[in-house]
Amino acid sequence: MNLGALFSSTDMASTLIPETILLFGIIAMIIVPNLGNATFRLPIPGKAWRIPYFVGGKRFSFTSDPRLPSAIAAFTLFASFITALLSQMGEIGVADSCIAMRDGVARAGPEWCSGGSVILEVNAFSRLMEMIFTAALLLAVIANWDRLPATPHHRIPLKTQRDEVVENRRLHRLLNNRRQVDFALLVLMVALGMSTVALSANLFMLFVGLELASMASYVLVAFNKETKVGPEAGVKYFIVGSVASAIGLYGMSMLYIWNGDLSIASLHSAWTTGPNGMAIIGLGMMLVAFGFKVSAVPFHFAAPDAYSGASGPVAGVLSTASKAMGFVALMRVLIGITLVDDGSEWTLLIGVIAAITMTWGNIAALGSHNPKRMLAYSSVAHAGYILAGIAAIGALGPGEGSELIATAIIFHLAVLVTFKLGAFLVIALLECEGRGHELEHYHGLARRDPLIAISMMVFMFALAGVPPLSGFLSKLMMVSGIISSTVGDVSGSSLSDAMGSMSWVFWLAILIFINSAISLFYYLRICVVMFYDDTDRHLRLSRAPMIRIAIMLCTMGAVVLGFGVLADVLASAAHDAAMALFG
Repeated sequence: MNLGALFSSTDMASTLIPETILLFGIIAMIIVPNLGNATFRLPIPGKAWRIPYFVGGKRFSFTSDPRLPSAIAAFTLFASFITALLSQMGEIGVADSCIAMRDGVARAGPEWCSGGSVILEVNAFSRLMEMIFTAALLLAVIANWDRLPATPHHRIPLKTQRDEVVENRRLHRLLNNRRQVDFALLVLMVALGMSTVALSANLFMLFVGLELASMASYVLVAFNKETKVGPEAGVKYFIVGSVASAIGLYGMSMLYIWNGDLSIASLHSAWTTGPNGMAIIGLGMMLVAFGFKVSAVPFHFAAPDAYSGASGPVAGVLSTASKAMGFVALMRVLIGITLVDDGSEWTLLIGVIAAITMTWGNIAALGSHNPKRMLAYSSVAHAGYILAGIAAIGALGPGEGSELIATAIIFHLAVLVTFKLGAFLVIALLECEGRGHELEHYHGLARRDPLIAISMMVFMFALAGVPPLSGFLSKLMMVSGIISSTVGDVSGSSLSDAMGSMSWVFWLAILIFINSAISLFYYLRICVVMFYDDTDRHLRLSRAPMIRIAIMLCTMGAVVLGFGVLADVLASAAHDAAMALFG
């Protein structure tokens, strides 16, 4: 393959602008902080001529600023988000395009979307999911500006301090400065991997993106290695995730042996003719890997430790962007490959897993007094809600009802970034003063910082599905889609006939209602201790202006995306994405 011809193509450039920006951001993250006044001497006898080559030597004041890596990461993610948004706005960009391998050469353009050789596909679904990923990561980078603060060098003493407390503070600042590039680079690697998953139309590319994002995520979980729980959480997450990925990769190899091609279109064509035992076993093994990514029971046991060991912004990314990435992979396989007109074989299995996942997640959260672990189990419950929608799609088969439910799932994954990530950012704000891991740390928070307490209350209500917040609208769309698609017209029928005509998926919608009612208890428990319990602290929370900005953005999103014009715009975008997902 001629790489020069590949990237000089205007179709290729216009198709992959957001991904190209992420790639250049990664390159800039490696090069720019190392720029300096380095020179080398020309080997000419009797001459001392030196030519600068800038990489190395004493760094320039601009490139040595420890705040630069976060700025590069934030700009890169913002630019990728904007270009992904513009690519779906009519004549401004490329609405639908594909990259396919034909005769060993990569081709780009809308005309290459037919056939079984497509490896990447740009459409409304992939671009919306990509925007969800980059938005969550951008908020995490903004919040990390204060959670992992960078101190200008002139404010750090060069010599060892005699006072032990002052010396520890100096060493901590030096450590934070040295870790800025590492954190920002890992975040961009996660973004590139997630974007690859969103665009993937081939299982090989999907796994490459999945593992690129996952490997960086494992390091981010254990990033605060000076804490007691960080390294342990990272190791657990890495071991369990690696085993799950290995099982999924083995399943993918079985699908390749069965079909001889890993493109989703080719696998779907082969599946409609009837899978054999090897294909079914391979699919089941891939579901193990994706079950870990979305924290579905029984593959969820590493999630609570990972969330509680990671910093607040990283835990927020795991609960939103990483979970959405897992569901993208799950929908690519279950909907893109195995969905047929008369229902799919995996429907009952996914339905059972959904029921157990949402119930177990809420029951486990009831007994948790660590807000991070509580939100981790809440994420398990939300995974169950989404799995219930996927089970309903499998039971219905392609059609208007499935598109409605898929719209609700995509809408829920989008608005989850606002209230779930926002809740973790409030925890990150308390972490700035070494607190936030126990329920009593939230006692009297409304007296210490009323605005932050109100934001946390909004996030808790949105998670519980209280109207008119966006969490209520997303659950309403999903439940109403399942009910309207499975009940049908029962007017004039007796109660027994009406009950008998209902699909079993209807009871998943009822279970979502019941579990939402259960979740109200532990969500409201945080609100009660914030507004009604006393605290031994009366000082205001840390200033942390960047975290506060991110929290306010999440609060506004949780409110305005629940009703009004912006909610309609997002729902319309989710519907377009669902239509693109079904082809």
